[in-house]
Amino acid sequence: MKARPTIADLASTAKVSISTVNRILNGSSSVKPRTIERVQKAAEEIGFYGRGVIEDRQRNARPSYCFGFLLQQSTRELYRLFGSSIVNACQQRSGEKVEALVEFVDVLSPENIANRLDALGEKCDAVSVIAGDHPLIGQTIHSLKLRGKPTVAYITDQSAPDRAGYVGTDNWKLGRTAAWFLAQTAQSPGRVAVFIGNHRYQCQDVSDASFRSYMREHAPHIQIDDSRPTHEEPEEAHRIVSQLLSELDDLRGIFIIGGGISGVLRALREAAPERRDKVKVVCRDLGPETRKGLTEGLITAALCHPMDRISDELVATMIASLTHRDSPAILQRIVPFETITPESV
Repeated sequence: MKARPTIADLASTAKVSISTVNRILNGSSSVKPRTIERVQKAAEEIGFYGRGVIEDRQRNARPSYCFGFLLQQSTRELYRLFGSSIVNACQQRSGEKVEALVEFVDVLSPENIANRLDALGEKCDAVSVIAGDHPLIGQTIHSLKLRGKPTVAYITDQSAPDRAGYVGTDNWKLGRTAAWFLAQTAQSPGRVAVFIGNHRYQCQDVSDASFRSYMREHAPHIQIDDSRPTHEEPEEAHRIVSQLLSELDDLRGIFIIGGGISGVLRALREAAPERRDKVKVVCRDLGPETRKGLTEGLITAALCHPMDRISDELVATMIASLTHRDSPAILQRIVPFETITPESV
């Protein structure tokens, strides 16, 4: 009969001292989490009888954080999906205990966002924010940094030099990819309308510029109108698209960089089939409305943030911003976007 593994066997397998194993088993706080993890893996390997105790010590030794996430518009299903994904990413962390405080901003004025961000920073170790770039928000990010609370820009970057990092997609590539789709699928020369939510969203401004860059280079037969802000409001998007469909016989495409997709789709459904079939639509992100539009064939492609991966990257970046809070470097995490078409949805 094989003898039960001893503490000495465990120490030898984990390449630590017997006293280190004893300190872990006795609940000492002087052992590093990485060492506890190594001992726990060794205990699993040799079948050590005290595995449950070591696993409990490992859980208790994990660093603990409270992170705040300031998202936009609680009325939009997309942002609620982002929030759920972030909470799940925090819960799935194996090396740390992360509490997530997710808040939504419905009034998108810079003053309100700055105030909400400041208040969230009071309760959290680090914060992230989706917001248009504005000096008031930059000042709040500076103030939070002075108080030891790093801020990570999410989805859309900030120009504030005191931000700790940015997590999002490559918006230059996204804009050019959208242009490629519309240039390939437009049936004849004509016009393309570009919708943005707000001129202060860096991610939208960069996508807009790169979209036009591609069209100038590869599709000179397509005329691109000036960008139309929807202020992230579906009703405004519906009004604009309805007007374009009634006034422009040569409308061939719509690129929706910001919010308002439900309003765009409603206007297309209200149009005559022979009219809407000539208009190709490319948009961002895959919420319920976008999914429905894809299945109906109203949307040619959706260029999306991969929800789980980008949430994981956000949480990891916030942890890194605390670990390296004295570093002058601004952390950049670029996550490749996903391309969804009617055939892949």
